[in-house]
Amino acid sequence: MLNVEDWAEIRRLHRAEGVPIKEIARRLGIARNTVRAALRSDGPPQYKRISRGCVADAFEPQIRALLAEWPRMPGPVIAQRIGWPYSMSPLKKRLTQLRPEYAGVDPVDRVVYEPGQITQCDLWFPETRIPVAAGQERVLPVLVMTLGFSRFLTATMIPSRQAGDILSGMWQLIGGIGRVTKKLVWDRESAIGGTGRVSTSAAAFAGTLATKIVLAPPRDPEFKGLVERNNQFLETSFLPGRVFVSPADFNTQLDEWLVRANSRTVRSIQGRPDVLLETDYLAMLPLPPVAPPIGLKLRVRLGRDYYVRVDTVDYSVDPRAIGRFVDVTASLTEVVVFCDSQLVARHERCWAKQAVITDPDHQAAAALLRKNFTAERARREAAGQTRRHTDGHVVAMRALPDYDALFGVDFTAPPRKASNT
Repeated sequence: MLNVEDWAEIRRLHRAEGVPIKEIARRLGIARNTVRAALRSDGPPQYKRISRGCVADAFEPQIRALLAEWPRMPGPVIAQRIGWPYSMSPLKKRLTQLRPEYAGVDPVDRVVYEPGQITQCDLWFPETRIPVAAGQERVLPVLVMTLGFSRFLTATMIPSRQAGDILSGMWQLIGGIGRVTKKLVWDRESAIGGTGRVSTSAAAFAGTLATKIVLAPPRDPEFKGLVERNNQFLETSFLPGRVFVSPADFNTQLDEWLVRANSRTVRSIQGRPDVLLETDYLAMLPLPPVAPPIGLKLRVRLGRDYYVRVDTVDYSVDPRAIGRFVDVTASLTEVVVFCDSQLVARHERCWAKQAVITDPDHQAAAALLRKNFTAERARREAAGQTRRHTDGHVVAMRALPDYDALFGVDFTAPPRKASNT
């Protein structure tokens, strides 16, 4: 086949220098018909490889039959149904070609964001493990929020994916800006809208701010592509080469980096987020005079061990509240406990797992209560204030083995091996 270089030389010799076809054929060592064909052609020669077919050709009728009934059937399931004997690569290529004919095409329009309209929210999970206690490191979520118009980026690390912690992080970031957009876009995060409907706590948060939480369609990351791209931006531009000694250190370094990130020029809007934020801000909603319901909250009856559990961590409470209901509230930074509107515990929030946080004052108060209880019991026994029967004799305190012997049970007998015979 004539190559492009010879084709170009034939046309130059004939049209620019007037060399006859016969002489061109002699110089280049090619047939005169080839020279004539090159002069007649409108464009350079193109190599076209003869298709030898594909191993998927023989299976195409079966594939089409399955797609006609189940357009979104996964590739591995199709391979199993048709008895596919080869690697998955040829089958995936054929499915890419055939599936749109049956499943349809869902085009995405370019979106123009107006000032003050939308904030996209998401959780980013950096692979770096953060020290949270002595000998304990965790992979913690980072709440990321991106304003649609200005592309202004905010983020902060939070202790868990529970609704109270996510909403606390949102309030912290929104409060840092000073206003809120008319819509907050989330995916199907379990604490926000895992069931396909906005959760009660998230709806209460949005209602207080007079905004609206919009849930993205399932399996559609492009619906909130701005924050998804910023997650990747954080992964590639903030995280590499950094070492963190605590969640607080992570957030400190993140805040410093965000100042530089928001001062860069974003190509898609041809502007800097920190400059465009002013236009966004003026169109956003003012914050309410009261804070929205945030944080982890629970109401429990305080047990004898005078500890309450918040996110797998136990915190001590004033033991004088034992047996009474206490109200526990945990923010991102502290845990406070009230009993009948009286503060009975205040601790710094621990981000570790299965930890025990004890206030020495609570421990001392428990020791004093225990000492007083023992002394009072001894005094009552010495004064004869013990439990007695109607005939006057003291109620005996029997040992548990006595009851075992009375009812003829033996809990110390070796276990017997079960047999089917």
